Amino acid sequence: MPIHFTVADHVARVTIDRPEVLNAIDAASEKELQDIWARIEADRSVRAVVLTGTGDRAFCAGADMKGGSGASGLQYWAMPRPGGFGGIALRETLDVPVIARVNGHAMGGGFEMVLGCDIVVAAEEAGFALPEARVGRMPLDGGMVLLQRQIPFRQAMGVMLTGRRIPAAEGYRMGFVNEVVPRADLDAAVERWLADILACAPLSIRAIKQVVRRTAQLSAAEAQAQKLPALVEALNSEDSQEGVKAFVEKRKPVWRGR
Repeated sequence: MPIHFTVADHVARVTIDRPEVLNAIDAASEKELQDIWARIEADRSVRAVVLTGTGDRAFCAGADMKGGSGASGLQYWAMPRPGGFGGIALRETLDVPVIARVNGHAMGGGFEMVLGCDIVVAAEEAGFALPEARVGRMPLDGGMVLLQRQIPFRQAMGVMLTGRRIPAAEGYRMGFVNEVVPRADLDAAVERWLADILACAPLSIRAIKQVVRRTAQLSAAEAQAQKLPALVEALNSEDSQEGVKAFVEKRKPVWRGR
């Protein structure tokens, strides 16, 4: 299978396994990813997701141009791809945090997938690029609309208008990478982020992500007024009482997700 998917201890792990093409995404793996995100959304036991690629060379090199349909740029743009590239770049219905474990190059659609994640942990050798303009295309599946919202305008334009590769350390300085670590420490760093997420109330995490993701286009006052479902559920939950009780009793809370 081109995509490996497991769930254990409240963590879903999604791994692109096409190392022979630098984990590029073809039509079959795109469909599989779409199905996986839908399964995660339906599984309330999942509290966090780790997205990565196989091997040391690439997280994801974007679309598999050699294994594609030969569609023109206009035809590609017209094709339905719910949630943007890989089903994650523009996804608004996944309310659990997604960590991008960037083990290598994240190019084109691969970078767009990273931009659709919530936390980015990268190996020192990793690099990022939106090189579409260099082959007469554009970052249509989230790159043009996401990058400018996540880092300063001039930096975003510098990335998109040159197609140049951005080393992980520069991505950290720009602000779209949370942490850069030696390759040997990559898994430990991801596990540390996971532990911190899982220490929080799962319904609170869902509510925070839902509010942030679904109100970004609103003014602060408009966003504050939104009574989104995950927010109401978290405020009315047993966990909200458990958190305060555990704090008073000076013990770790026991989260039940309800």
